[in-house]
Amino acid sequence: MIINPPTTPTFDSLEQALKHFFGYDSFRPGQKPIIQAALDDRDLLVIMPTGGGKSLCFQLPALLSSGITIVVSPLIALMQDQVEALRDNGIGATFLNSTLNSMEVRQRAIRILDGEIKLLYVAPERLLTEQFLTFLTQINDRLGIARIAIDEAHCLSEWGHDFRPEYRQLLDLRQYYPSVPFLALTATATERVRQDIIQQLDLRQPIVHVASFNRQNLYYEVRPKQKQSYTELLNIIRQTSGSGIVYCLSRKRVDEITYRLQQDGVEALPYHAGMEDRDRAKNQNRFIRDDVRVMVATIAFGMGINKPDVRFVIHYDLPRNLEGYYQESGRAGRDGELARCILFFSYSDVKTVEFLISQKLDPVTNDPLEEEQRIASQQLRRVIDYAEANECRRTIQLSYFGETFAGSCHNCDNCKHPKPAEDWTIEAQKFLSCVARCKERFGMKYIIDVLRGSKEKRILANQHDQLSTYGIGKDHTADEWKGLGRSLLHQGLLDETSDGYGVLKLNPLSWEVLRKQRSVAIALPNRSTAENLTSDRSKANVELLLDRLRSLRKQIADEQSVPPYVVFPDGSLRQMAEEQPHTLDAFSEISGVGSYKLAQYGTRFLEAIRQFCGEDASSPQAALDPTSIALPHPKPLLSKTHFFTLELHQRGLTPDAIAEKRNLSLGTVIEHLVLLVEADRAVTLDSLVPPERQAQIQQAIQSVGADSLRTIRDRLGESFDYSEIRLVRAKWRHE
Repeated sequence: MIINPPTTPTFDSLEQALKHFFGYDSFRPGQKPIIQAALDDRDLLVIMPTGGGKSLCFQLPALLSSGITIVVSPLIALMQDQVEALRDNGIGATFLNSTLNSMEVRQRAIRILDGEIKLLYVAPERLLTEQFLTFLTQINDRLGIARIAIDEAHCLSEWGHDFRPEYRQLLDLRQYYPSVPFLALTATATERVRQDIIQQLDLRQPIVHVASFNRQNLYYEVRPKQKQSYTELLNIIRQTSGSGIVYCLSRKRVDEITYRLQQDGVEALPYHAGMEDRDRAKNQNRFIRDDVRVMVATIAFGMGINKPDVRFVIHYDLPRNLEGYYQESGRAGRDGELARCILFFSYSDVKTVEFLISQKLDPVTNDPLEEEQRIASQQLRRVIDYAEANECRRTIQLSYFGETFAGSCHNCDNCKHPKPAEDWTIEAQKFLSCVARCKERFGMKYIIDVLRGSKEKRILANQHDQLSTYGIGKDHTADEWKGLGRSLLHQGLLDETSDGYGVLKLNPLSWEVLRKQRSVAIALPNRSTAENLTSDRSKANVELLLDRLRSLRKQIADEQSVPPYVVFPDGSLRQMAEEQPHTLDAFSEISGVGSYKLAQYGTRFLEAIRQFCGEDASSPQAALDPTSIALPHPKPLLSKTHFFTLELHQRGLTPDAIAEKRNLSLGTVIEHLVLLVEADRAVTLDSLVPPERQAQIQQAIQSVGADSLRTIRDRLGESFDYSEIRLVRAKWRHE
């Protein structure tokens, strides 16, 4: 029997409650029916992409229901961020995790049992301890448990991209509280993963809501990875305002890219599993609070990130699977504003991932985990297909999750710069016919081998050299057939099993092609280089006011020790800058301004807006428009070894001493110094070449040009050596 049920406020509509608690006038697509079903005490499985507003689907019902909502969350940082955001809206929320000492736990337990808390966040490994189950019984007896929400529910499934064994024990919770409704939520889940979640949680006649996976505000692009890719990365970061994430495959790469970005004046921090927990937490906190712009990370920087205003996510190395890539790139633009997602692709990265897959071994026997390796290899092939594809990037992503997408998205590199398309209907009929005649039992490589008349032993053993489709595709290369096969899969005209074997299967659309009821066009590659994305910018005065509001937000956030987006998201600030409200009533109409935040922050933001509008901001603004600022020319590509040489030079060591200390040749050290001078680093040239000799060398360069070192030296005479000429020429070239 519930001893002390807390009172719950009443509202005329869900929209009224939404505005009161969170400051928003309307729901995002899908949120309202989910919330209504939760209030009707239904079990739910919600698949909603990052940025779609999953959290609100259990937070608002918690505030409109009697009792406490228990939220199971896998990462400490994630639950802390959500609790901070709720508290900043004046909502009773707390968490219990390993960061708290025993006194803090007791204090929070008292507040919970006194009815001050509506949402309690807890990690799955703590939830089922004997001590916590006893506490849950007290909560249920005194207040009632309204519902149990399982966030990141894909962790339940072995078929998900981030399986966690401790999540499997949550089924026990259903047995302890059979009448309490369960709400499972995740951003990504294939059909197989969805069914596994339902089974593992014993969801009872659940309402399954699968939102569109299409994030329309994200621009997707794939670039070839080459020697100058770091320069491209640097330019992307310099050209794109706001914060971003750079993902790398290894800890070593994270440290290297972080170091180089820092040396190039970018505020960047690393994040990977090789760091101490406190250092990772510190770096993540600094990134979330806008103390630094860029986080360079391995996938260890995953579900814990709850920063809605990330403007770019760059995969400098190849991701391991398409689902993981969708999740990681989806951390951009969670506030609905425009953001960029760029993947650098190279076959050397493919080899690296293949090596990592080969290291999947049984921890006891050290034998290869063949099934896991097979599934991982197929997932890698799908990433390669995505990177090499000429079709719309969204079509490929969405088809992976079983969602169809027709036409051009107009917001990816392939749609903005389309390749020429050709009618390949006849070739498609040959391909699909071969799949049919091989009894739908083989993968793409085998089908292509049959089409091209391979003498491979397995083909002969299966007598597939006797098929009518054997050898009918010799007029096209294996790569061309592979491109067609990928295109058929991307367009939904062919299916592929996801068991690791990648067996091709015909579907109803395949038969339409075979019966000449549907034509097939495929995009062919060309050599044109996609232009960099340039987004439309608001007028200069809006941007200037927006910068001022961001500074105020950062100041308030630091005062309260919370991330800036907790105060207001970027979308709210932009609306303030565009509409420039001058009264509290007008300010309350801004999206994201609820009753609590209006009282907390309204006056300070209005004061900043009024002050800005009272200033003369006409002509100088155009000069400060970021679109008019010329970016620096690309500088020489520097690495850690160059910067180590620079550090020793700045300590006063001569080139000979640097060479001896580093066990390098003198020529290598001079080469480092030349590159550092060209890159405008703090090299004291006067300590390397006397000023009077510099003047003579510069005169010679002006007379004979800078192309030939020999010509310059002939002009100067044998008393000058090539090293000092190269150093002075480097300075001349830079200037």
